[in-house]
Amino acid sequence: MTIFKEKLDEEYLTVAETKEILEEIEVERAADEDREMRYELARAIEHVNRFAVLSPAESREFVEELLELEKVDEKTAYKIADLRPRDRDELRALYAQERYSLSGEELDEILNVVTKYV
Repeated sequence: MTIFKEKLDEEYLTVAETKEILEEIEVERAADEDREMRYELARAIEHVNRFAVLSPAESREFVEELLELEKVDEKTAYKIADLRPRDRDELRALYAQERYSLSGEELDEILNVVTKYV
């Protein structure tokens, strides 16, 4: 017998927003002595603590500012906010799977937004 789980909702989160959620879970688990923190959860917490640079509010503002640009969709905006590419080559790598490529001006426009949050 196989048990399938139904996906109820899906939304993109930045690393900073994920850190905030995992901190709440960590506090909840620490309060209950009987519940151990699973290896995967501990590794996820370690990861977000290492890579979350911005606050959740700043990261949300960063994503919103990226979404105002023409060639940035929601998925890519969250990737850019998490990775904060520093040059055109790093930014091109994020667009490598898309069916279109960005001009130098479009790349620079995105990088100008990124520099505000680096």
